Amino acid sequence: MTTTTAPTSADLLGSKVTSYEANKTSSATLSAANMGKQDFLKLFTAQLNNQDPLDPVKNEAFVAQLAQFSQLEALTNIQTSMDGFVNSMSAEKLLGSASLIGKRISVADAPSQLVEGGSIDANIDLPQGATGVQLSISDANGNKVQDLVAGAQLPGTANLSWDGKDSLGNAAPAGTYYLTANAVVGGKTTKVSVNTLATVRSITTNPTDGSISLDVGSGKPILLSSVKQISQ
Repeated sequence: MTTTTAPTSADLLGSKVTSYEANKTSSATLSAANMGKQDFLKLFTAQLNNQDPLDPVKNEAFVAQLAQFSQLEALTNIQTSMDGFVNSMSAEKLLGSASLIGKRISVADAPSQLVEGGSIDANIDLPQGATGVQLSISDANGNKVQDLVAGAQLPGTANLSWDGKDSLGNAAPAGTYYLTANAVVGGKTTKVSVNTLATVRSITTNPTDGSISLDVGSGKPILLSSVKQISQ
C-alpha cells in the first residue's frame, strides 16, 4: 500500500529549501509573519491543485477560506487608505499651525524671554480666589532674581507683571526666566501654575503621533495641546 504525504506549505509555495539550516541564511525565507495576500492566494490555489481526489476540500471549508482571503484583502486596503488619510491630516495640521508663527501664546509654567528693558506679563488661575499671592522669578540657572507679593485676589484669573528688574532695582539682563507662584487659599499655601506669553518662532510635527510642537526660543518645545491662549 502506497502512503501519500500531504504537501507542506513550503512545497505548495515552490520553495527550494528543504531544511531550516539551509533556509535561515537565504533571503528567500518565507515566514508566517511575512505572508501577504499574494502568498495566501498562491497557497490557496496550490492547495486546490494538490487536494486528495478521494477526499476533496469540503464546500464549507472552501467558502471559509475564500472569506478569509476577502477579509485579508479588505483589511489591507483599509490599512493603506488609513495610512494615506493620516499622512494627509498631518500635512493639513502642519500647514494650519504655520499661522501661529509670530503670534503670542499663553502656556502654563513655560520659560519666558525677557528682552532688554522689557517686562514679562503673566496670569494665574484662582477659581477660589486667594488671600495673597507670591510670584518668584528665577533665571535660566535657577538663581532667584525677584519676589513679588500681591494681596487678596478675587476668584478668577489674576493678572501679574514683572517689570524686568531684580531685587535691587537693577534691570535684569535679557534672557530666559522662569516664573513660579504660591497662593494662600483657604489658609493653606499652595503652588499654582503661572501662564506666561511667548512668541512662536517655528513649529514642528512628530511623525510618530502627528502632534504639533511650538518653539518659543527657550530651547524646550511646547505642545500645541498645552496652549491656553493665542494673541497678536
